[in-house]
Amino acid sequence: MTPQAVPEKSTTTSEECTIVSAPPPAFGAGNPSADCIADSAGGLTFDLDAPHGTDALDAAAHWSGALVLRRRGGDEESDEVRLPLAPNGEGRLRAVLPSTVALPEGRWDVHVACGEETPRRLLPGLADLRSLVDRRPGPSTSPLAVRIPYTTKHGNLSLRSWQRAPHAEAGDIYVGDDGVTAHGTLYRVEDPGAWLDDAVLEARLRRDRAVTVTAAVAGEGQDFTATLDWAALCAHWEGGLDVWDLWLRRPDGSEEVRIARILDDIADKRHVLTFPVRSFAAAYAPAQVSPYYTVDNDLSVRIEERPPVG
Repeated sequence: MTPQAVPEKSTTTSEECTIVSAPPPAFGAGNPSADCIADSAGGLTFDLDAPHGTDALDAAAHWSGALVLRRRGGDEESDEVRLPLAPNGEGRLRAVLPSTVALPEGRWDVHVACGEETPRRLLPGLADLRSLVDRRPGPSTSPLAVRIPYTTKHGNLSLRSWQRAPHAEAGDIYVGDDGVTAHGTLYRVEDPGAWLDDAVLEARLRRDRAVTVTAAVAGEGQDFTATLDWAALCAHWEGGLDVWDLWLRRPDGSEEVRIARILDDIADKRHVLTFPVRSFAAAYAPAQVSPYYTVDNDLSVRIEERPPVG
């Protein structure tokens, strides 16, 4: 197999986030903006201007304001987090979301609430996400908190949140003529080396979860490598689009973890980190195969019919 890791073209799937962010009133007219600073532990700091005509100290003392995070598609009470606002010493208001505050997986829309007024969506300001680039969490078994601010298609400020333990972070992915080799790192387990001992890479067919293909995993410390053959995946393909989701699994089935790429500053990798598409002579028909990142930044493989040449 001749490995190749150079992205060639954008890859899309039928997956879409069915719950979308609503546009702010009048497309953001009059809505305040917030600057975001991320820390390497998974915390976020928000800085925003005090209400028009209000001093930050007065606002903190008399303005019943809060930064409000609401999980998209969730219950208003159980899927809402309110963060108090206080002066940041530079004439603005600050809210802090520590990594220790649980923020279940999903997309969280960011609002500012003032007294009895309806909370208003915040617009994105400056974002300092340098601490998220090439993030390598320390040893721990507590859930890994990942929060990445991003701008929605309507221009609003939102967060993409993950909460995972254990977590298998995808690294270099090599796409060859015969298969795909995935490198990664295992986090949030007590002994990664022992966990990876005899573990397997398991591909699960999304249209029929009972159908799986496994490959041996080579582990060194907390790093792992595994190769999936196109032939093994294409043997189950019968036309249309097949998607295989990639997992690491202990040999006895006691533990499993989805392979994903979340330890950086890119909230949606589908159209940013893409891979070459390979042609493969499947038994059913000529196919094309490629790994890709899903809407949740999980790693999967897609198989579909190769379009006619010419």
